[in-house]
Amino acid sequence: MATFDLEQQEQLDQFKHFWKKYGNLITWTLVLVLGAYAAWTGYLYWQQKRSAAASGLYEELDRAAEARQADKVAQAFKDLKANYGGTTFAEQGALLAAKVAADNQKLDDAKAALQWVAENGKNANLVAIARLRLAGVQLDAKAYDDALKTLDAKLPIEFAPLADDRRGDVLLAQGKKEEAAKAFTAAWKAMDPTVDYRRFIEGKLTALGQAPAAAAAAASAP
Repeated sequence: MATFDLEQQEQLDQFKHFWKKYGNLITWTLVLVLGAYAAWTGYLYWQQKRSAAASGLYEELDRAAEARQADKVAQAFKDLKANYGGTTFAEQGALLAAKVAADNQKLDDAKAALQWVAENGKNANLVAIARLRLAGVQLDAKAYDDALKTLDAKLPIEFAPLADDRRGDVLLAQGKKEEAAKAFTAAWKAMDPTVDYRRFIEGKLTALGQAPAAAAAAASAP
């Protein structure tokens, strides 16, 4: 029994020595780990609340758009941008707000909303859509150089045919028919043949005297 007590006392002394040497380090490590866990948990909760609030505001914007209440749409987008600018809901809201503004001939408002997504958006697909629509607004405003610059930005590959098609529209508006035809041809070649819009691009090329079918037939002729 005395031997056992002696062993216990020795282990206790070793533990005291160990704790004296490393106790503070262990304590602070635990504090940091638990603090980081608490912070992460709090962040997730905050993100969930933020997402729910942004979703509610986007639904409000959507209802206002359905009711064609342009002023309410503009206000809802303004609130989304100010309070939830880093969310996908804000980017989607900007696209919808731009459409409503354009439908009401408020092209400056439409351009501003689309420009905001193009410059601040995080969703690559939504940014691409914003750029294509912005180029369209700039085309309508005869801001051709601005439209071409908007289309020069790097976009996801699946949007390349649409960007080339819009580029062709801008070049054609500038009277640059050969360059426009090249852009339309690039769009036609890159677009999936099953997509109906491809026939519309083919119509543009036909109007320019460069129908793809005729070109292919000429190329295959002996």
